Amino acid sequence: MGHVNELPCNMIIDTRANVSIIRNDLAQKLKRETYLEPTPRGATDRDGEKIDIHGKLKVKIKFGDATYQHAVYVADIADPFILGLDFLKEHGFTLDFNKNELRSIHEEVTIFKIEHRSESIRQVTANENITIPPRTEIIVPGYIGNDVSFNSGLIGSAENKANGLLIASTLVDLSRKTIPVRICNVTEKPRVFQKGEVLATCSPVTCVCKSSSLLLSNSPQQLTPDLLENAELSPEQKKSSAERLFQEFEDVFSRNSSDIGHTTVTQHRIDTADHPPIKQHPRRLPFAKQEEVGTLLREMQENDIIEPSSSPWASPIVLVRKKDGSTRFCVDYRKLNDVTKKDSYPLPRIDDTLDTLSGHKWFSTLDLKSGYWQVEIHPEDREKQHSLPAKDYGSSKSCRSGSAMRQLLSSA
Repeated sequence: MGHVNELPCNMIIDTRANVSIIRNDLAQKLKRETYLEPTPRGATDRDGEKIDIHGKLKVKIKFGDATYQHAVYVADIADPFILGLDFLKEHGFTLDFNKNELRSIHEEVTIFKIEHRSESIRQVTANENITIPPRTEIIVPGYIGNDVSFNSGLIGSAENKANGLLIASTLVDLSRKTIPVRICNVTEKPRVFQKGEVLATCSPVTCVCKSSSLLLSNSPQQLTPDLLENAELSPEQKKSSAERLFQEFEDVFSRNSSDIGHTTVTQHRIDTADHPPIKQHPRRLPFAKQEEVGTLLREMQENDIIEPSSSPWASPIVLVRKKDGSTRFCVDYRKLNDVTKKDSYPLPRIDDTLDTLSGHKWFSTLDLKSGYWQVEIHPEDREKQHSLPAKDYGSSKSCRSGSAMRQLLSSA
């Protein structure tokens, strides 16, 4: 416990912090004669995330009977006050870890370790052997153990930045056996994790606030009031602006479930070199499902997603029940993938992407209607995606590759 401008304050001594920082709300409580100097300096927290610096203050820091003048930065941080290396060096302080004391020529202050901070943070380890290609981002399964006392956690960095890895901050459900860890390898070399190796850290989350989402219709007439509800326009201006907007870009919106769309920007290739065709037997389907499969196949053919085929390649279909009770038509392409040359499309540089967003205030997002079905498979490779339901049917004309989709989006 110390004082900042006579205000009592719990202080954290952080030898990893290069500067001393006071929390913004605490800085507001200081006496009015304290002057906030603007500063262009940026900072990062212990997880490597950027912190916005509001300014710089000259304050009086008091331990016992000794008072020290020092310049501190103001930022939105979790701790009320962080004493960094700049303060320790400038005023000649040393740390005695054996006696838990902070010493100077004027004072000997007893400090306390905060053990619960490190105990609550758990390590997330690799659930299997993992290889992350250069300049690529993937989601890998992680394991945290069974003796976890909290239900939700926040994934963070585990000192991997020095190795060129970025760990995305992610809210995860710890009741599952494995948790997703999003890792980006920004180097030019592949990064290998062995099973059991530490991927990231997981901190407890005590409260998760549920947010509601606004569902918008695909119809331009129904989209109009929702999109412009909060705009500073008169009702007449809102209606007129919406009508012009949706008339101009009418071909962008999907009007119904069969209006999927089609792109000519790229075509997906399936490079199997000289490997002979792979043909698997169809899986048995319950009699009640066969009619449903026939309906799905007819719909896909009518929407120009599949076409009849007599290909020597064949993969079995798999029916997956969705949450809403409908059926998702899937194909087991694992054996085909085993003989296909991997197409790992690198992520664009994040800093270049952020530069293109600089100076803009409004951002739009578009959700693709069955995005994978909008990308064509090259005609020479379509026979390789031949699927077998209970009866022989046809080949897919649409893409099912994540790398092809990333390539398309980066070209848009």
